[in-house]
Formats: sequence, structure tokens, C-alpha cells
Amino acid sequence: MGLFDWVGGQFIDVIEWMDNSQDTMVYRFERHGNEIKYGAKLIVRESQVAVFINEGEIADILSPGTYELETKNIPILTSLKHWDHGFNSPFKAEVYFVNTKRFTDLKWGTKNPIMVRDPEFSMVRLRAFGTYEMRVEDPKVFLQEIVGTDGHFTTDEIDAQLTNLIVSKFAIVLGSNEIPVLDLAGNYGKFGDYITEKISPFFKEYGLTLTKMLIENISLPQEVEKALDRRSSREITGDLNANLQYQAAEALGNQNGGGAVSDMVGMGAGLAMGNQMMHSMNQQNQTATPPPMPSAQESYFVAVGKKPEGPYTKDKIKTMIQSGTLQRDTLVWTEGMDEWQNASSVLASLFKSRPPAL
Repeated sequence: MGLFDWVGGQFIDVIEWMDNSQDTMVYRFERHGNEIKYGAKLIVRESQVAVFINEGEIADILSPGTYELETKNIPILTSLKHWDHGFNSPFKAEVYFVNTKRFTDLKWGTKNPIMVRDPEFSMVRLRAFGTYEMRVEDPKVFLQEIVGTDGHFTTDEIDAQLTNLIVSKFAIVLGSNEIPVLDLAGNYGKFGDYITEKISPFFKEYGLTLTKMLIENISLPQEVEKALDRRSSREITGDLNANLQYQAAEALGNQNGGGAVSDMVGMGAGLAMGNQMMHSMNQQNQTATPPPMPSAQESYFVAVGKKPEGPYTKDKIKTMIQSGTLQRDTLVWTEGMDEWQNASSVLASLFKSRPPAL
């Protein structure tokens, strides 16, 4: 190393970091063997913190501002170096700049469908995707747990882990949710806030905070979506017969000189429409005249020796009265009566037509 390289290494007057990227979370100030001069200027900009590391141990953490590096500004490093009474020589220490801004538009999504219970569809598989926002909340924990000695740490290095964390917790939250699947679209905002609240504590283990989670779509399997589309089409078109006739007429109207094949298709559609119309008319004719009502005749039960016998038709009862088998005080019962009663009160009209005794 030349003399000028050694002299340049002893005079690092300004320590700062300008972030031109949008995904750098941690940057280590590169010294290339240079020493930091006592009294050098440290510039920490907004949305940054500077972390001093001495011999692998985290010392001072400085918030935004401009500092002149001396014993009063770096007290922990001073005690580690035993500079309590001041010093004037250069010192060696690693300086990490941690980006504390909010990192936005980070993607998340389910790799495989999530099986959940639904009040309308019973059981259904769901896929979901969206974006999330996060930021560094505790630089010390983030450096200790995630970054380590990485001198240029970006969001790509932790995005996969955070996505897996979100998806795993999202499945639990979605499984315990009681909102029907068809109503989730109208509750994406509330549901996203709810999930953010439930997942945020797990980000704190990494020194991060989940500031917002957005749900862009929760989708059903293609087979279920097609079934819903068919159901929606039926409800929009109304009557199924009218829908079939409309489709047949549409097919006829679209045959514009298509040759023999198209003519045959048009004829087939016309015949299908005619058969459908005739079938519909026959059904209307058949249902226009109701069938005759069945003849209903009253029937009665008769108490004979404390046992019910019957049921007997009214004509049979009349014959029994005329033959004397059924007396006025005989108990009878028919549908609609609460209890047994004397025949004279129930069948009074039949007793009047009985001739007097000879």
C-alpha cells in the first residue's frame, strides 16, 4: 500500500449513504480497510438509522441527523473501547445503514388452493393473491435475526419467507372466517385489515412490522366459477324455454350464406325450435283443463260393544238405521269430530226419514 493510500485511509471525514434503489433494506458503509477518524461527520437521513458494530457486537444506533463522531455521540462504542477519558486516534468500526422506509407493492399469493368450509357451498377450495407493505421496526433485531453480515440486503432476500409466512397464517384466518365466499368480494378492505392485525405479531419476530395487506382477488375453482356463470345466465334470461328459443333464433340469424353445412345447421336449429315450441304448446294445452275432482263421500265409525267398526258410508248408515241395527243412542264418529257422539245428534236428518214403528 502506498503512502497516499495510507493517508487517505486515515481521513474518512463524511460517512453517509444515498439510496438510489427501491429495494435495499440494509447497506454496509464500505471502508475497504479504512479507519474512521475521530470527529468525522456522520449524516443519517430521514427513513434511515446508522448502526455501529464493534468486533461483531452491535453498539450504538443513531437516528436521523448529522453527528460529529466523538465520545458523547457514540457512548456504547466509547465504553466498549474504554474511551471514557477521550481519544484522538482513528478507530475501526463497521457502520450499517438500515432503511426504515415503507416497502410497498410486495406480492403474495397462494401456491395451492386452500380448503375451507362455506355456509353456501359446504366445502370449497380458494385461491388468493394481493400485495403487502412492511418496514423495519427494530433495526437491532433485524440485523441479528435476518441480515447477519450481509453488506447489501434487499427485499428479494426475505420476500419469499414473508410470503410463506403470510400464506400460512392467511389459511388459518380464512379457515376461521364465517363470511360466505360470495360475500368476501364486498369485504376485501375489512378482511385485509383483519388479516393484517392477525399476522403482524409474526413479523415482529424478524424486527419488521406489517403496515398493510391488500387482497386483490379470492377466486373459486374454474368448475365452480363456470357453474356460477351458468346459474347467473339462467337467472338473467328468466324462463328456460324462452332461453332455448332465443338461442335457436340467434343461431338461425347468424347463418349468412355459409353453404350447405350452415344450412343444415340452420335447419336443425329451426326444427329444434319448432319441436320445443310444439312441446311447450302441448304442455300448456294439457295443463289448461284440470282433471275432474274425485268424488268424496262421508264415512262414519260406529261403536259396537265398545269397539269401533267401519268406516261405513252414509248410504250404509241409512240402511243400518232403517233395519234398526243403529239406534239413536249409538255412538258414532267421523273425521273432524273431537269425540264420539250419539247418532241422533250427528245423523239427525237420517233418523227423520225413518218410518214409524208398526
